[in-house]
Amino acid sequence: MNAEPEPQYNDAGPLITSPVDLAEMALVEAELDKRWPETKIEPSLTRIAALMDVLGSPQHGYPAIQIAGTNGKTSVTRMIDSLLTALHRRTGRITSPHLQLATERIAIDNAPITPGQYVELYRELLPFLEMIDKQSLAAGGPALSKFEVLVAMAYAKFAEAPVDVAVVETGMGGTWDATNVIDGQVAVITPIGLDHTEYLGPDLTSIAGEKAGIIKKAPVDELVPRDTVTVIAEQQPEVMEVLLRRAVEMDAAVAREGSEFRVLSRRVAIGGQVLELQGLGGVYDDIFLPLHGEHQAHNAVLALAAVEAFFGAGASRQLDIDAVRAGFASAVSPGRMERMRSAPTIFLDAAHNPHGAQALAATLTSEFEFRKLVGVVAVLGDKDAAGILDALEPIFDEIVVTENGSPRALPVESLANLAVQRFGDERVAVATDLPDAIETAIALAEEGEGGEHLSGAGIVVTGSVVTAGAARSLFGKDPA
Repeated sequence: MNAEPEPQYNDAGPLITSPVDLAEMALVEAELDKRWPETKIEPSLTRIAALMDVLGSPQHGYPAIQIAGTNGKTSVTRMIDSLLTALHRRTGRITSPHLQLATERIAIDNAPITPGQYVELYRELLPFLEMIDKQSLAAGGPALSKFEVLVAMAYAKFAEAPVDVAVVETGMGGTWDATNVIDGQVAVITPIGLDHTEYLGPDLTSIAGEKAGIIKKAPVDELVPRDTVTVIAEQQPEVMEVLLRRAVEMDAAVAREGSEFRVLSRRVAIGGQVLELQGLGGVYDDIFLPLHGEHQAHNAVLALAAVEAFFGAGASRQLDIDAVRAGFASAVSPGRMERMRSAPTIFLDAAHNPHGAQALAATLTSEFEFRKLVGVVAVLGDKDAAGILDALEPIFDEIVVTENGSPRALPVESLANLAVQRFGDERVAVATDLPDAIETAIALAEEGEGGEHLSGAGIVVTGSVVTAGAARSLFGKDPA
């Protein structure tokens, strides 16, 4: 029997993946999909804590930076990872949800694990998963959820690597999120808005209370005493009050955007923006960030402050400026205002709630001058589709509504009705699937008055992380 070729690598990860590994991973995913989905949570860490115990508590074998919030979590997580790598630390990273392939969720040294490693991890943990499932079911509870299993896989992989620091993005919430069995030395709270209200609470203070659960007391360690630090993005006053109260209760130091750190200036540049940032340790200038939008500048200074807090930087101790520049220059956030092609220019953006859509609209308005802009929008059924469309209506000349292939997708007829109410019949087109929607959008973008070809047009595919991921695959992009 001929052996399958070994994966080849570059700095971004595997270039070639064995078809056998992909097939085996598909089988593992089918098994995992029989478990509770990520959209179903229970206010308990009992099962994941029990699993960590039988695995030897791998999550306590390395320090961690944990990130929670409503918007910007993944971008902040990836920037922190990139900065730590530039500062010569080996990292393990958890992000969720994934865009294209579940392996993206678990990364070592800024590269996702391979499908083969994913399968191997799952099989190594399977006897322990079955043990905890049996215990929980016998006690009248549910089996481990899919997300709990993925978190356990990640923490086990980080210990095996081993990593110097884990960079952990929470899933949906904070207090009861499976990632929260880790003790973060630094807790990062990105902007909090209304999302997942059916699970996290009906208002901002409820949601903030749930997210604040990642802020914890420092473990008692007489040999290596340390503090925990909470790094907080700009927030609504009622949200900030909840977060600060939790920090006080947990005896955690606090660094706030707009007070201890801030964006001093930003200017649009080719392929991104150039920033001047006031960090905890001083001013960092001439920072090139290859990401678009003012919101990404704020994500950047949040990431910088988090890394400074991790290293104990302060007024008399600044991070190496060249390493900071290199870290930001190499930062990537797939599916966030990511360019796919030119003529017409096509961007993908994973905006999936009104706050994200507003940030997208602001970026397109302030940084680009398209002669015509067409949106391709597919939304999940449990999201605020009306709010997303309200935010996008002022910037799109026309919109193509469709479905993204997810079982949770809002039916295209329902999305079309919402779009017509906001855009009018003449500005809305309907496509049955994403490939057809993109083709329709290209035709609309290139058509000027009288049917002549129009240059300088743009297309933005958005409305969901699932939509951005599906479109990324259509354009032949590898998972990252």
